[in-house]
Amino acid sequence: MNMHGIFAPVIDETPHHAPTLASKVLGWLRRRRAIMLVVFLPTALVAGYYYLIAADQYVSEAHFIIRSSDTPAAMPSSFGSLLGLAGGMTQSQGEALSVSDYLVSHEAVATLDRDIGLIGRFQRPEADAFSRLRSDQLTPERLLKYYKGKVAVNFNRDTGITTLSVHAFRPDDAYAIIQRLMTLGEQRVNQLNARGYNDAVGLARRQLSEAETALAKIQEQMTSFRQRRQDIDPEGSGKAQIGLVSTLRGQLAAAQSQLDTMGAFISRSSPQYIAMSRQVQSLRSQVAAQAGRLTGDAPADPSIATDLGGYEDLRLRQEFVGKRYEAAAANFEQARERAQRQQLYLVRVVDANKAVTPLYPERGRIVLTVFLALLLIYGIGWLIVAGVREHAA
Repeated sequence: MNMHGIFAPVIDETPHHAPTLASKVLGWLRRRRAIMLVVFLPTALVAGYYYLIAADQYVSEAHFIIRSSDTPAAMPSSFGSLLGLAGGMTQSQGEALSVSDYLVSHEAVATLDRDIGLIGRFQRPEADAFSRLRSDQLTPERLLKYYKGKVAVNFNRDTGITTLSVHAFRPDDAYAIIQRLMTLGEQRVNQLNARGYNDAVGLARRQLSEAETALAKIQEQMTSFRQRRQDIDPEGSGKAQIGLVSTLRGQLAAAQSQLDTMGAFISRSSPQYIAMSRQVQSLRSQVAAQAGRLTGDAPADPSIATDLGGYEDLRLRQEFVGKRYEAAAANFEQARERAQRQQLYLVRVVDANKAVTPLYPERGRIVLTVFLALLLIYGIGWLIVAGVREHAA
């Protein structure tokens, strides 16, 4: 027996091949398939979309404030006080918010589409299929939702400045949309001004109109009274009549005294006494007649006694209505001045710019965010699995 042959080593004659680069890569990927599927593959898909498919978007931005002429002292802090706008912001904050809400409303979308063809601007051929406004999004609700994704309105309560930004697939489209939105904002402010002015001045204007009508009516009644009585100044005529009666009564008293004196010295049948007696009778008749005109007892002309009271009533009503008209006119003027001081103005702090370079989508930031988020998820999952295995072991 050949002992050397028994203990001789067995030589494996099967040929061995050196591992190739592909096999090494496949083995490495197989060992790390979990992180590849959870982290790298989704990140690669996101990067492929944003760098190869996603369309560029251009942004136009404008800043504006809404303030009133009646601006009180600015608050001591905040950037708005530095601009001298904080007081105006406090007064017109509600109006600024209402304008901001209007710019992202159905009405604004319909107006933009009617004026500048908003839908067509969001359906440009250079837009990718995921970003383009599709035909199934043309209902008012879906269109508004898409529009809000392209138009942003942000109001800063500290400064009172509203920032308006528009995303579009062409620079001209973004610029046209934001310019039209600024015009719509100014028109909305003008509508608020008109509505506020009418509300503030409307009541005062109605009161003034009623006072004018009442004054015109009493003036017409005064004119009709004068024409009917053919007396331009019944009050003056009444005073003149009273003076006349007083004069006649004085003359009658003097004549009566003279007649009594004559009766003591001469005969009642003398011509002098008879003439004086007739003069006294004449004066007595005149006094009775003129006094009858004042008291209304004279059937020939009862107007002075009867109508002087009516004229005085008309005159008092005229004075009352005149004072009412003066108060209404002053109130109207104050309301008008107050409403004018509260008029709102849209002030363009930063006018709209025309974009040159597309700022969106932010490809690098999005891809990096996705990668880090997936890596965090994978790390948490790996820790959970490792803990479960360790606990099971």
